[in-house]
Amino acid sequence: MPISASQLDVMVVDDTTVSRAFIVDTLNKMGITKVRLAKDGQAGFDALSRQPAHLVISDYNMPVMNGLEMLRQIRSFKPTSRCGFILVTGNANSNIIQQGRQLGMNNYLEKPVTVANLKARVEAIVGKLA
Repeated sequence: MPISASQLDVMVVDDTTVSRAFIVDTLNKMGITKVRLAKDGQAGFDALSRQPAHLVISDYNMPVMNGLEMLRQIRSFKPTSRCGFILVTGNANSNIIQQGRQLGMNNYLEKPVTVANLKARVEAIVGKLA
């Protein structure tokens, strides 16, 4: 049974205000309105450890804790270990992608993010949105 877009709980983690706002706007266009925000990997993991999300959309390059370091924390903490995870990067080199896959990344998305690309990545993880 497809999950309702309005029921999907998403955490967006990015150190750039403009990028966070763009991803939130893109999610809203898809009908996803339960969106929480964090400005870096440490803040994102802290929030997720208190209240896990269905899906995490995280930038790779951030201060304090980058996206892959946060993914490692998410996968090693039982309450968050099954969260879907999409890594967003402007530099999708094979080392980053391979490391992400080894850590349990579900998907990745190269910048610039588009509605169609983000929707395809989200639906590949959670199934067709209703």
